[in-house]
Amino acid sequence: MREREFGRLAGTVYLDHAGATLFPQSQLTSFTNDLMENVYGNPHSQNISSKLTHDTVEHVRYRFREDHGQLNGQVHNDEHQGQRTTGRILEHFHTSTEDYSVIFTAGSTAALKLVAEAFPWVSPGPESNGSRFCYLTDSHTSVVGMRKVTTAMNVTSIPVRPEDVCAAETRGTAASDPDCQLPHLFCYPAQSNFSGTRYPLSWIGEVKAGRMCPVSVPGKWFVLLDAASYVSTSPLDLSVHQADFVPLSFYKIFGFPTGLGALLVNNRVAPLLRKTYFGGGTAAAYLAGEDFYIPRQSVAERFEDGTISFLDVIALKHGFDALERLTGGMENIKQHTFTLAQYTYTALCALRYPSGAPVVRIYSDSEFSSPEVQGPVINFNVLDHSGNIIGYSQVDKMASLYNIHVRTGCFCNTGACQRHLGISDEMVRRHLEAGHVCGDDVDLIDGHPTGSVRISFGYMSILEDAQAFLRFIIAMQLHQCDGQPLPQTTPGEVGAPSESEAQDAVPATVDRCSSSPQEDAPTDSGVSNDLPTTVAAVGLRPPLPMATRTQQTPSEKAAGVLDGGFGPRVITNLYLYPIKSCAAFEVTKWPIGSQGLLYDRSWMVVNHNGVCLSQKQEPRLCLIQPFIDLQQKIMVIKAKGMEPIVVPLEENGERTQICQSKVCADRVNTYNCGEKISSWLSRFFGHPCQLLKQSSNFQRSAKKRVKDQSAGSTATLSLVNEAQYLLINRPSVLELQQQLNASDANGKEELFPMKELISRFRANIITSGTSPFEEETWDEISVGSLRFQVNFGVYLMHTSLDFSSPAFLSVGSQVLPVLKENTEHHELPASTKHQDVIF
Repeated sequence: MREREFGRLAGTVYLDHAGATLFPQSQLTSFTNDLMENVYGNPHSQNISSKLTHDTVEHVRYRFREDHGQLNGQVHNDEHQGQRTTGRILEHFHTSTEDYSVIFTAGSTAALKLVAEAFPWVSPGPESNGSRFCYLTDSHTSVVGMRKVTTAMNVTSIPVRPEDVCAAETRGTAASDPDCQLPHLFCYPAQSNFSGTRYPLSWIGEVKAGRMCPVSVPGKWFVLLDAASYVSTSPLDLSVHQADFVPLSFYKIFGFPTGLGALLVNNRVAPLLRKTYFGGGTAAAYLAGEDFYIPRQSVAERFEDGTISFLDVIALKHGFDALERLTGGMENIKQHTFTLAQYTYTALCALRYPSGAPVVRIYSDSEFSSPEVQGPVINFNVLDHSGNIIGYSQVDKMASLYNIHVRTGCFCNTGACQRHLGISDEMVRRHLEAGHVCGDDVDLIDGHPTGSVRISFGYMSILEDAQAFLRFIIAMQLHQCDGQPLPQTTPGEVGAPSESEAQDAVPATVDRCSSSPQEDAPTDSGVSNDLPTTVAAVGLRPPLPMATRTQQTPSEKAAGVLDGGFGPRVITNLYLYPIKSCAAFEVTKWPIGSQGLLYDRSWMVVNHNGVCLSQKQEPRLCLIQPFIDLQQKIMVIKAKGMEPIVVPLEENGERTQICQSKVCADRVNTYNCGEKISSWLSRFFGHPCQLLKQSSNFQRSAKKRVKDQSAGSTATLSLVNEAQYLLINRPSVLELQQQLNASDANGKEELFPMKELISRFRANIITSGTSPFEEETWDEISVGSLRFQVNFGVYLMHTSLDFSSPAFLSVGSQVLPVLKENTEHHELPASTKHQDVIF
């Protein structure tokens, strides 16, 4: 089934099913055939195609009666009272129209917003203290956001910790006045989207019956069960656990369609909901000239403003069909996904350093003993041998090299993130002041994690996915106890490049495909195909001696680097990468512009949707070799098997059409370099591509300010990710090379030649130096009259530029560093000691 229905996963380990699961091929084929064979019109019309749409939608919502008569969509219609009908959605949740109504929404977030706006809140007054909105702190942002609506109505919001609710369950707390009908709402998730913890569904009945109250106040409690995460891999029986409101997002279950959800409303609660705004299709009658409006009778028609996404609703039918046909039902999915999660959890817990210290820290409220208490979600951080957390962003980037897809951050659940990671409210505020916001890659602040790593399984996940992930963790941190390195992956394995990609990954002027923090890395994998029988039998590589000098390169000799060691700090190599993610263009002297080396990363290759391609998506980008001729003002592009093609360096004035593109979340103005080069690239890659160049009159500002620049002035960037230049220091790379070669079991030949290793970082400036990692102590450097600010030891930004005369960088130029304050010249930062280097 995996190969037939999910062939696109070949070589990919997808472990973000809690974010979005994947649709099978047969579901999409069936839905496409349906659209091709039928005409579906707007369901608000009365013609034949509209009637077909209406009937099909209602079949998904409420199934036809056996006599194929009128649909029982009118909950309060006397003609159909007592007739127990169902539909694909309600049947899936083991209930019927007798108990629930289905309101289609744009997703679970829209469903939550609907409840917040329509719930019969009572504001405080002389006769009562008003309603309470109570929510579990382990809740999605969309639940917590409901409090903004309640605050506007002067209704008190009360966050409740999971342990406090459990305590209330034990105590059997009850309201002091059971006859009071003041409405309160309690929201909690059936499954935490952070840790996969499954909270008791029995809370629904206990809270509604008054035997357990989240907070001790008189009144009547209603329950909203956030089921979006839970129902993706587990059955939910609403005939037993009758929550008042159940929000859903269907892509969590089927993978397709996205942008469609539903709110299941208990019919006993539906009459209490209050509606303010009304849109098309919701009014039985209204007047344009005065305040007269009569809503439609059924709950769905009353709350579905405008035309629903009817084609997506029709797609649900094919989703239900495929799910049942491929899996046999949600109970099978529940058992399968939990087994994979339990296996992975057990293996991760067994991973230890020689000292006995754990390799990962798992954030969980269970020990994965049962699917009743734990979903197929594992949340963790990776630790080094000293117990320090390795930032989730670094783990994510390493996983990308193995084509393993994980989720990182706080997962729109700040409450759970704070609780499990020990982040105080004050720390959240300090992190914001330090520039960290939800969704960015700032993973460590003052050594403390701002988030974590999450993996999750779906019904199409297989044992090999779990094993490939475990091999990645081992390859990233550990090796087997006998000191033997993990074998290299062979083409065709999960997490490895294909054989053709592996053979093609050698550009004309560089030894191998290369990658850097500025751009995307190659898809080479170092994962073993055989997971150790005892995963605990692993340990870290021991510290290695300082590196010894290898043979000089011609560039080093030209730059005056000494044979017996490191000479003066000089530039030994200069590279620019005219086309983002493509091969390097090496020069010995090159002009600089306001954005860095002139024409460095000024072009990018995009797909048919205008999305910038990287070597992660298209490894053959590294085979594209650009050459720039400044005198003729052209760029010549070459590739094996293709005739060279010429592209002008600058746009052609009035004939150039400016378009907007995105690079690293920034909007940039670009222009298309023409149909000729587009056809050339499309032939080479085998799919439609275009070459775009950043517009010369567009200024893209760097996110990090240069401290010496005047107020209101920021450094400008080309299509780079972080900074104007990337610098690499040879002694640092040499020590890394020594560690990598020492890990080679044979030890007979150089595993990573120096030139190849340097090329992998895709740096602009290669320098010699006196000691490894000394660049991390630099605050600034000067090269002739040019000054650069240094960030993280590798990123350079102009601090001053004078364009009154041409400025150049040259091989052989001396590099003069200015050290950071309180830094000894030869002292290495603790984070860069040689035993901690991770490549």
